[in-house]
Amino acid sequence: MKQNESPADRAFRAEVRDWLQTNLSGEFAHARGLGGPGREHEAFEERLAWERHMAAAGWTCVGWPAEYGGRGATVEQQVIFHEEYALADGPARVNHIGENLLGPTIIAFGTDEQRARFLPPIVAVEELWCQGYSEPGAGSDLANVQTRAELSGDHWTVNGQKVWTSLALEAAWCFVVCRTEPGSSRHRGLSYLLVPMRQDGVDIRPIVQLTGTSEFNEVFFDGARTDAGNIVGAPGEGWKIAMATLGFERGVATLGQQVGFAREFQGVADLARRTGAIDDPLLRDRLTRSYMGLEIMRLNAVRTMAGVAAGAPGPESSISKLVWGTWHRELGELAMDVLGAAGLVADGEPCNLNDWQRLFLFSRSDTIYAGSNEIQRNIIAERVLGLPREARG
Repeated sequence: MKQNESPADRAFRAEVRDWLQTNLSGEFAHARGLGGPGREHEAFEERLAWERHMAAAGWTCVGWPAEYGGRGATVEQQVIFHEEYALADGPARVNHIGENLLGPTIIAFGTDEQRARFLPPIVAVEELWCQGYSEPGAGSDLANVQTRAELSGDHWTVNGQKVWTSLALEAAWCFVVCRTEPGSSRHRGLSYLLVPMRQDGVDIRPIVQLTGTSEFNEVFFDGARTDAGNIVGAPGEGWKIAMATLGFERGVATLGQQVGFAREFQGVADLARRTGAIDDPLLRDRLTRSYMGLEIMRLNAVRTMAGVAAGAPGPESSISKLVWGTWHRELGELAMDVLGAAGLVADGEPCNLNDWQRLFLFSRSDTIYAGSNEIQRNIIAERVLGLPREARG
């Protein structure tokens, strides 16, 4: 317990802890610690069943307002929930994109009809979501989106390609940033559509990563359709809505992500003790700095969440992405240095990796996806610090 917690928060912590200890047992005991970066394929159905079990007990979407199926938890209580989940070694969540990205966006910008249609299945973990942002020519430069959608009567027709789409094979829906105004460019003329994935006009092709797994996918839309009402905000407001979603991703959602980060750090520290690497003063110093970075990340996420409580977070949320992406990549490098020469040899062919090799390889992507470090630094410089804009060629 934290010394400065209110009686209500202490009671909430005890409730969360007791429920997790009671329920991460029996049929779900083996689910502890499963999943995470580079291990997204691990026991997916078991983790899905666990999350639906959480939903039945009211432990999904805890920060959402009660009127939308959440618990209306305060910022402090959301922090408590994620801390206790990490301490209980809960499995990596499968509903992250719906619960932490799309749901808050619909609550903030959607219509009453959209909230009634899409929020309850997210709370119940009945429909999973994926994110249709990046394209081959529009990754960090998201404003270069070329996927197009045309309104024809009662539906939109979508054509184009998305890439690096996490969990596309498991998702029932995708929120897609696409160009709906012919002749438009950059930030203008974009819209934010909700598109069903299980239809003939959607082709999903897994991308095999360095880890040998396929969290990311290419998604091709070839005449895919969605109802005319499945647009969040007005036509042309897609950039504003998309940036708000990224703000939610870098705010509240970061706390859920840190569940896995805290578990990974503890594993690296335990490995250093077992191998004797902790006796190396340089590695011990790096472990200390890594722990400090984890705590700074948590505190920065809490600060960002104060902006979420007042509405959609601003560009300051880019600080969170820059911090956690860099920290996680460095943790992977630290894990390999703790392993030493043994880390250079895989357990088997073709990609039979241990947890630390997988962490090292997967975390190379953390400073690239969801906005590269270079892009985040530009956003912070220009929109937070007010420095002159970078010259455009």
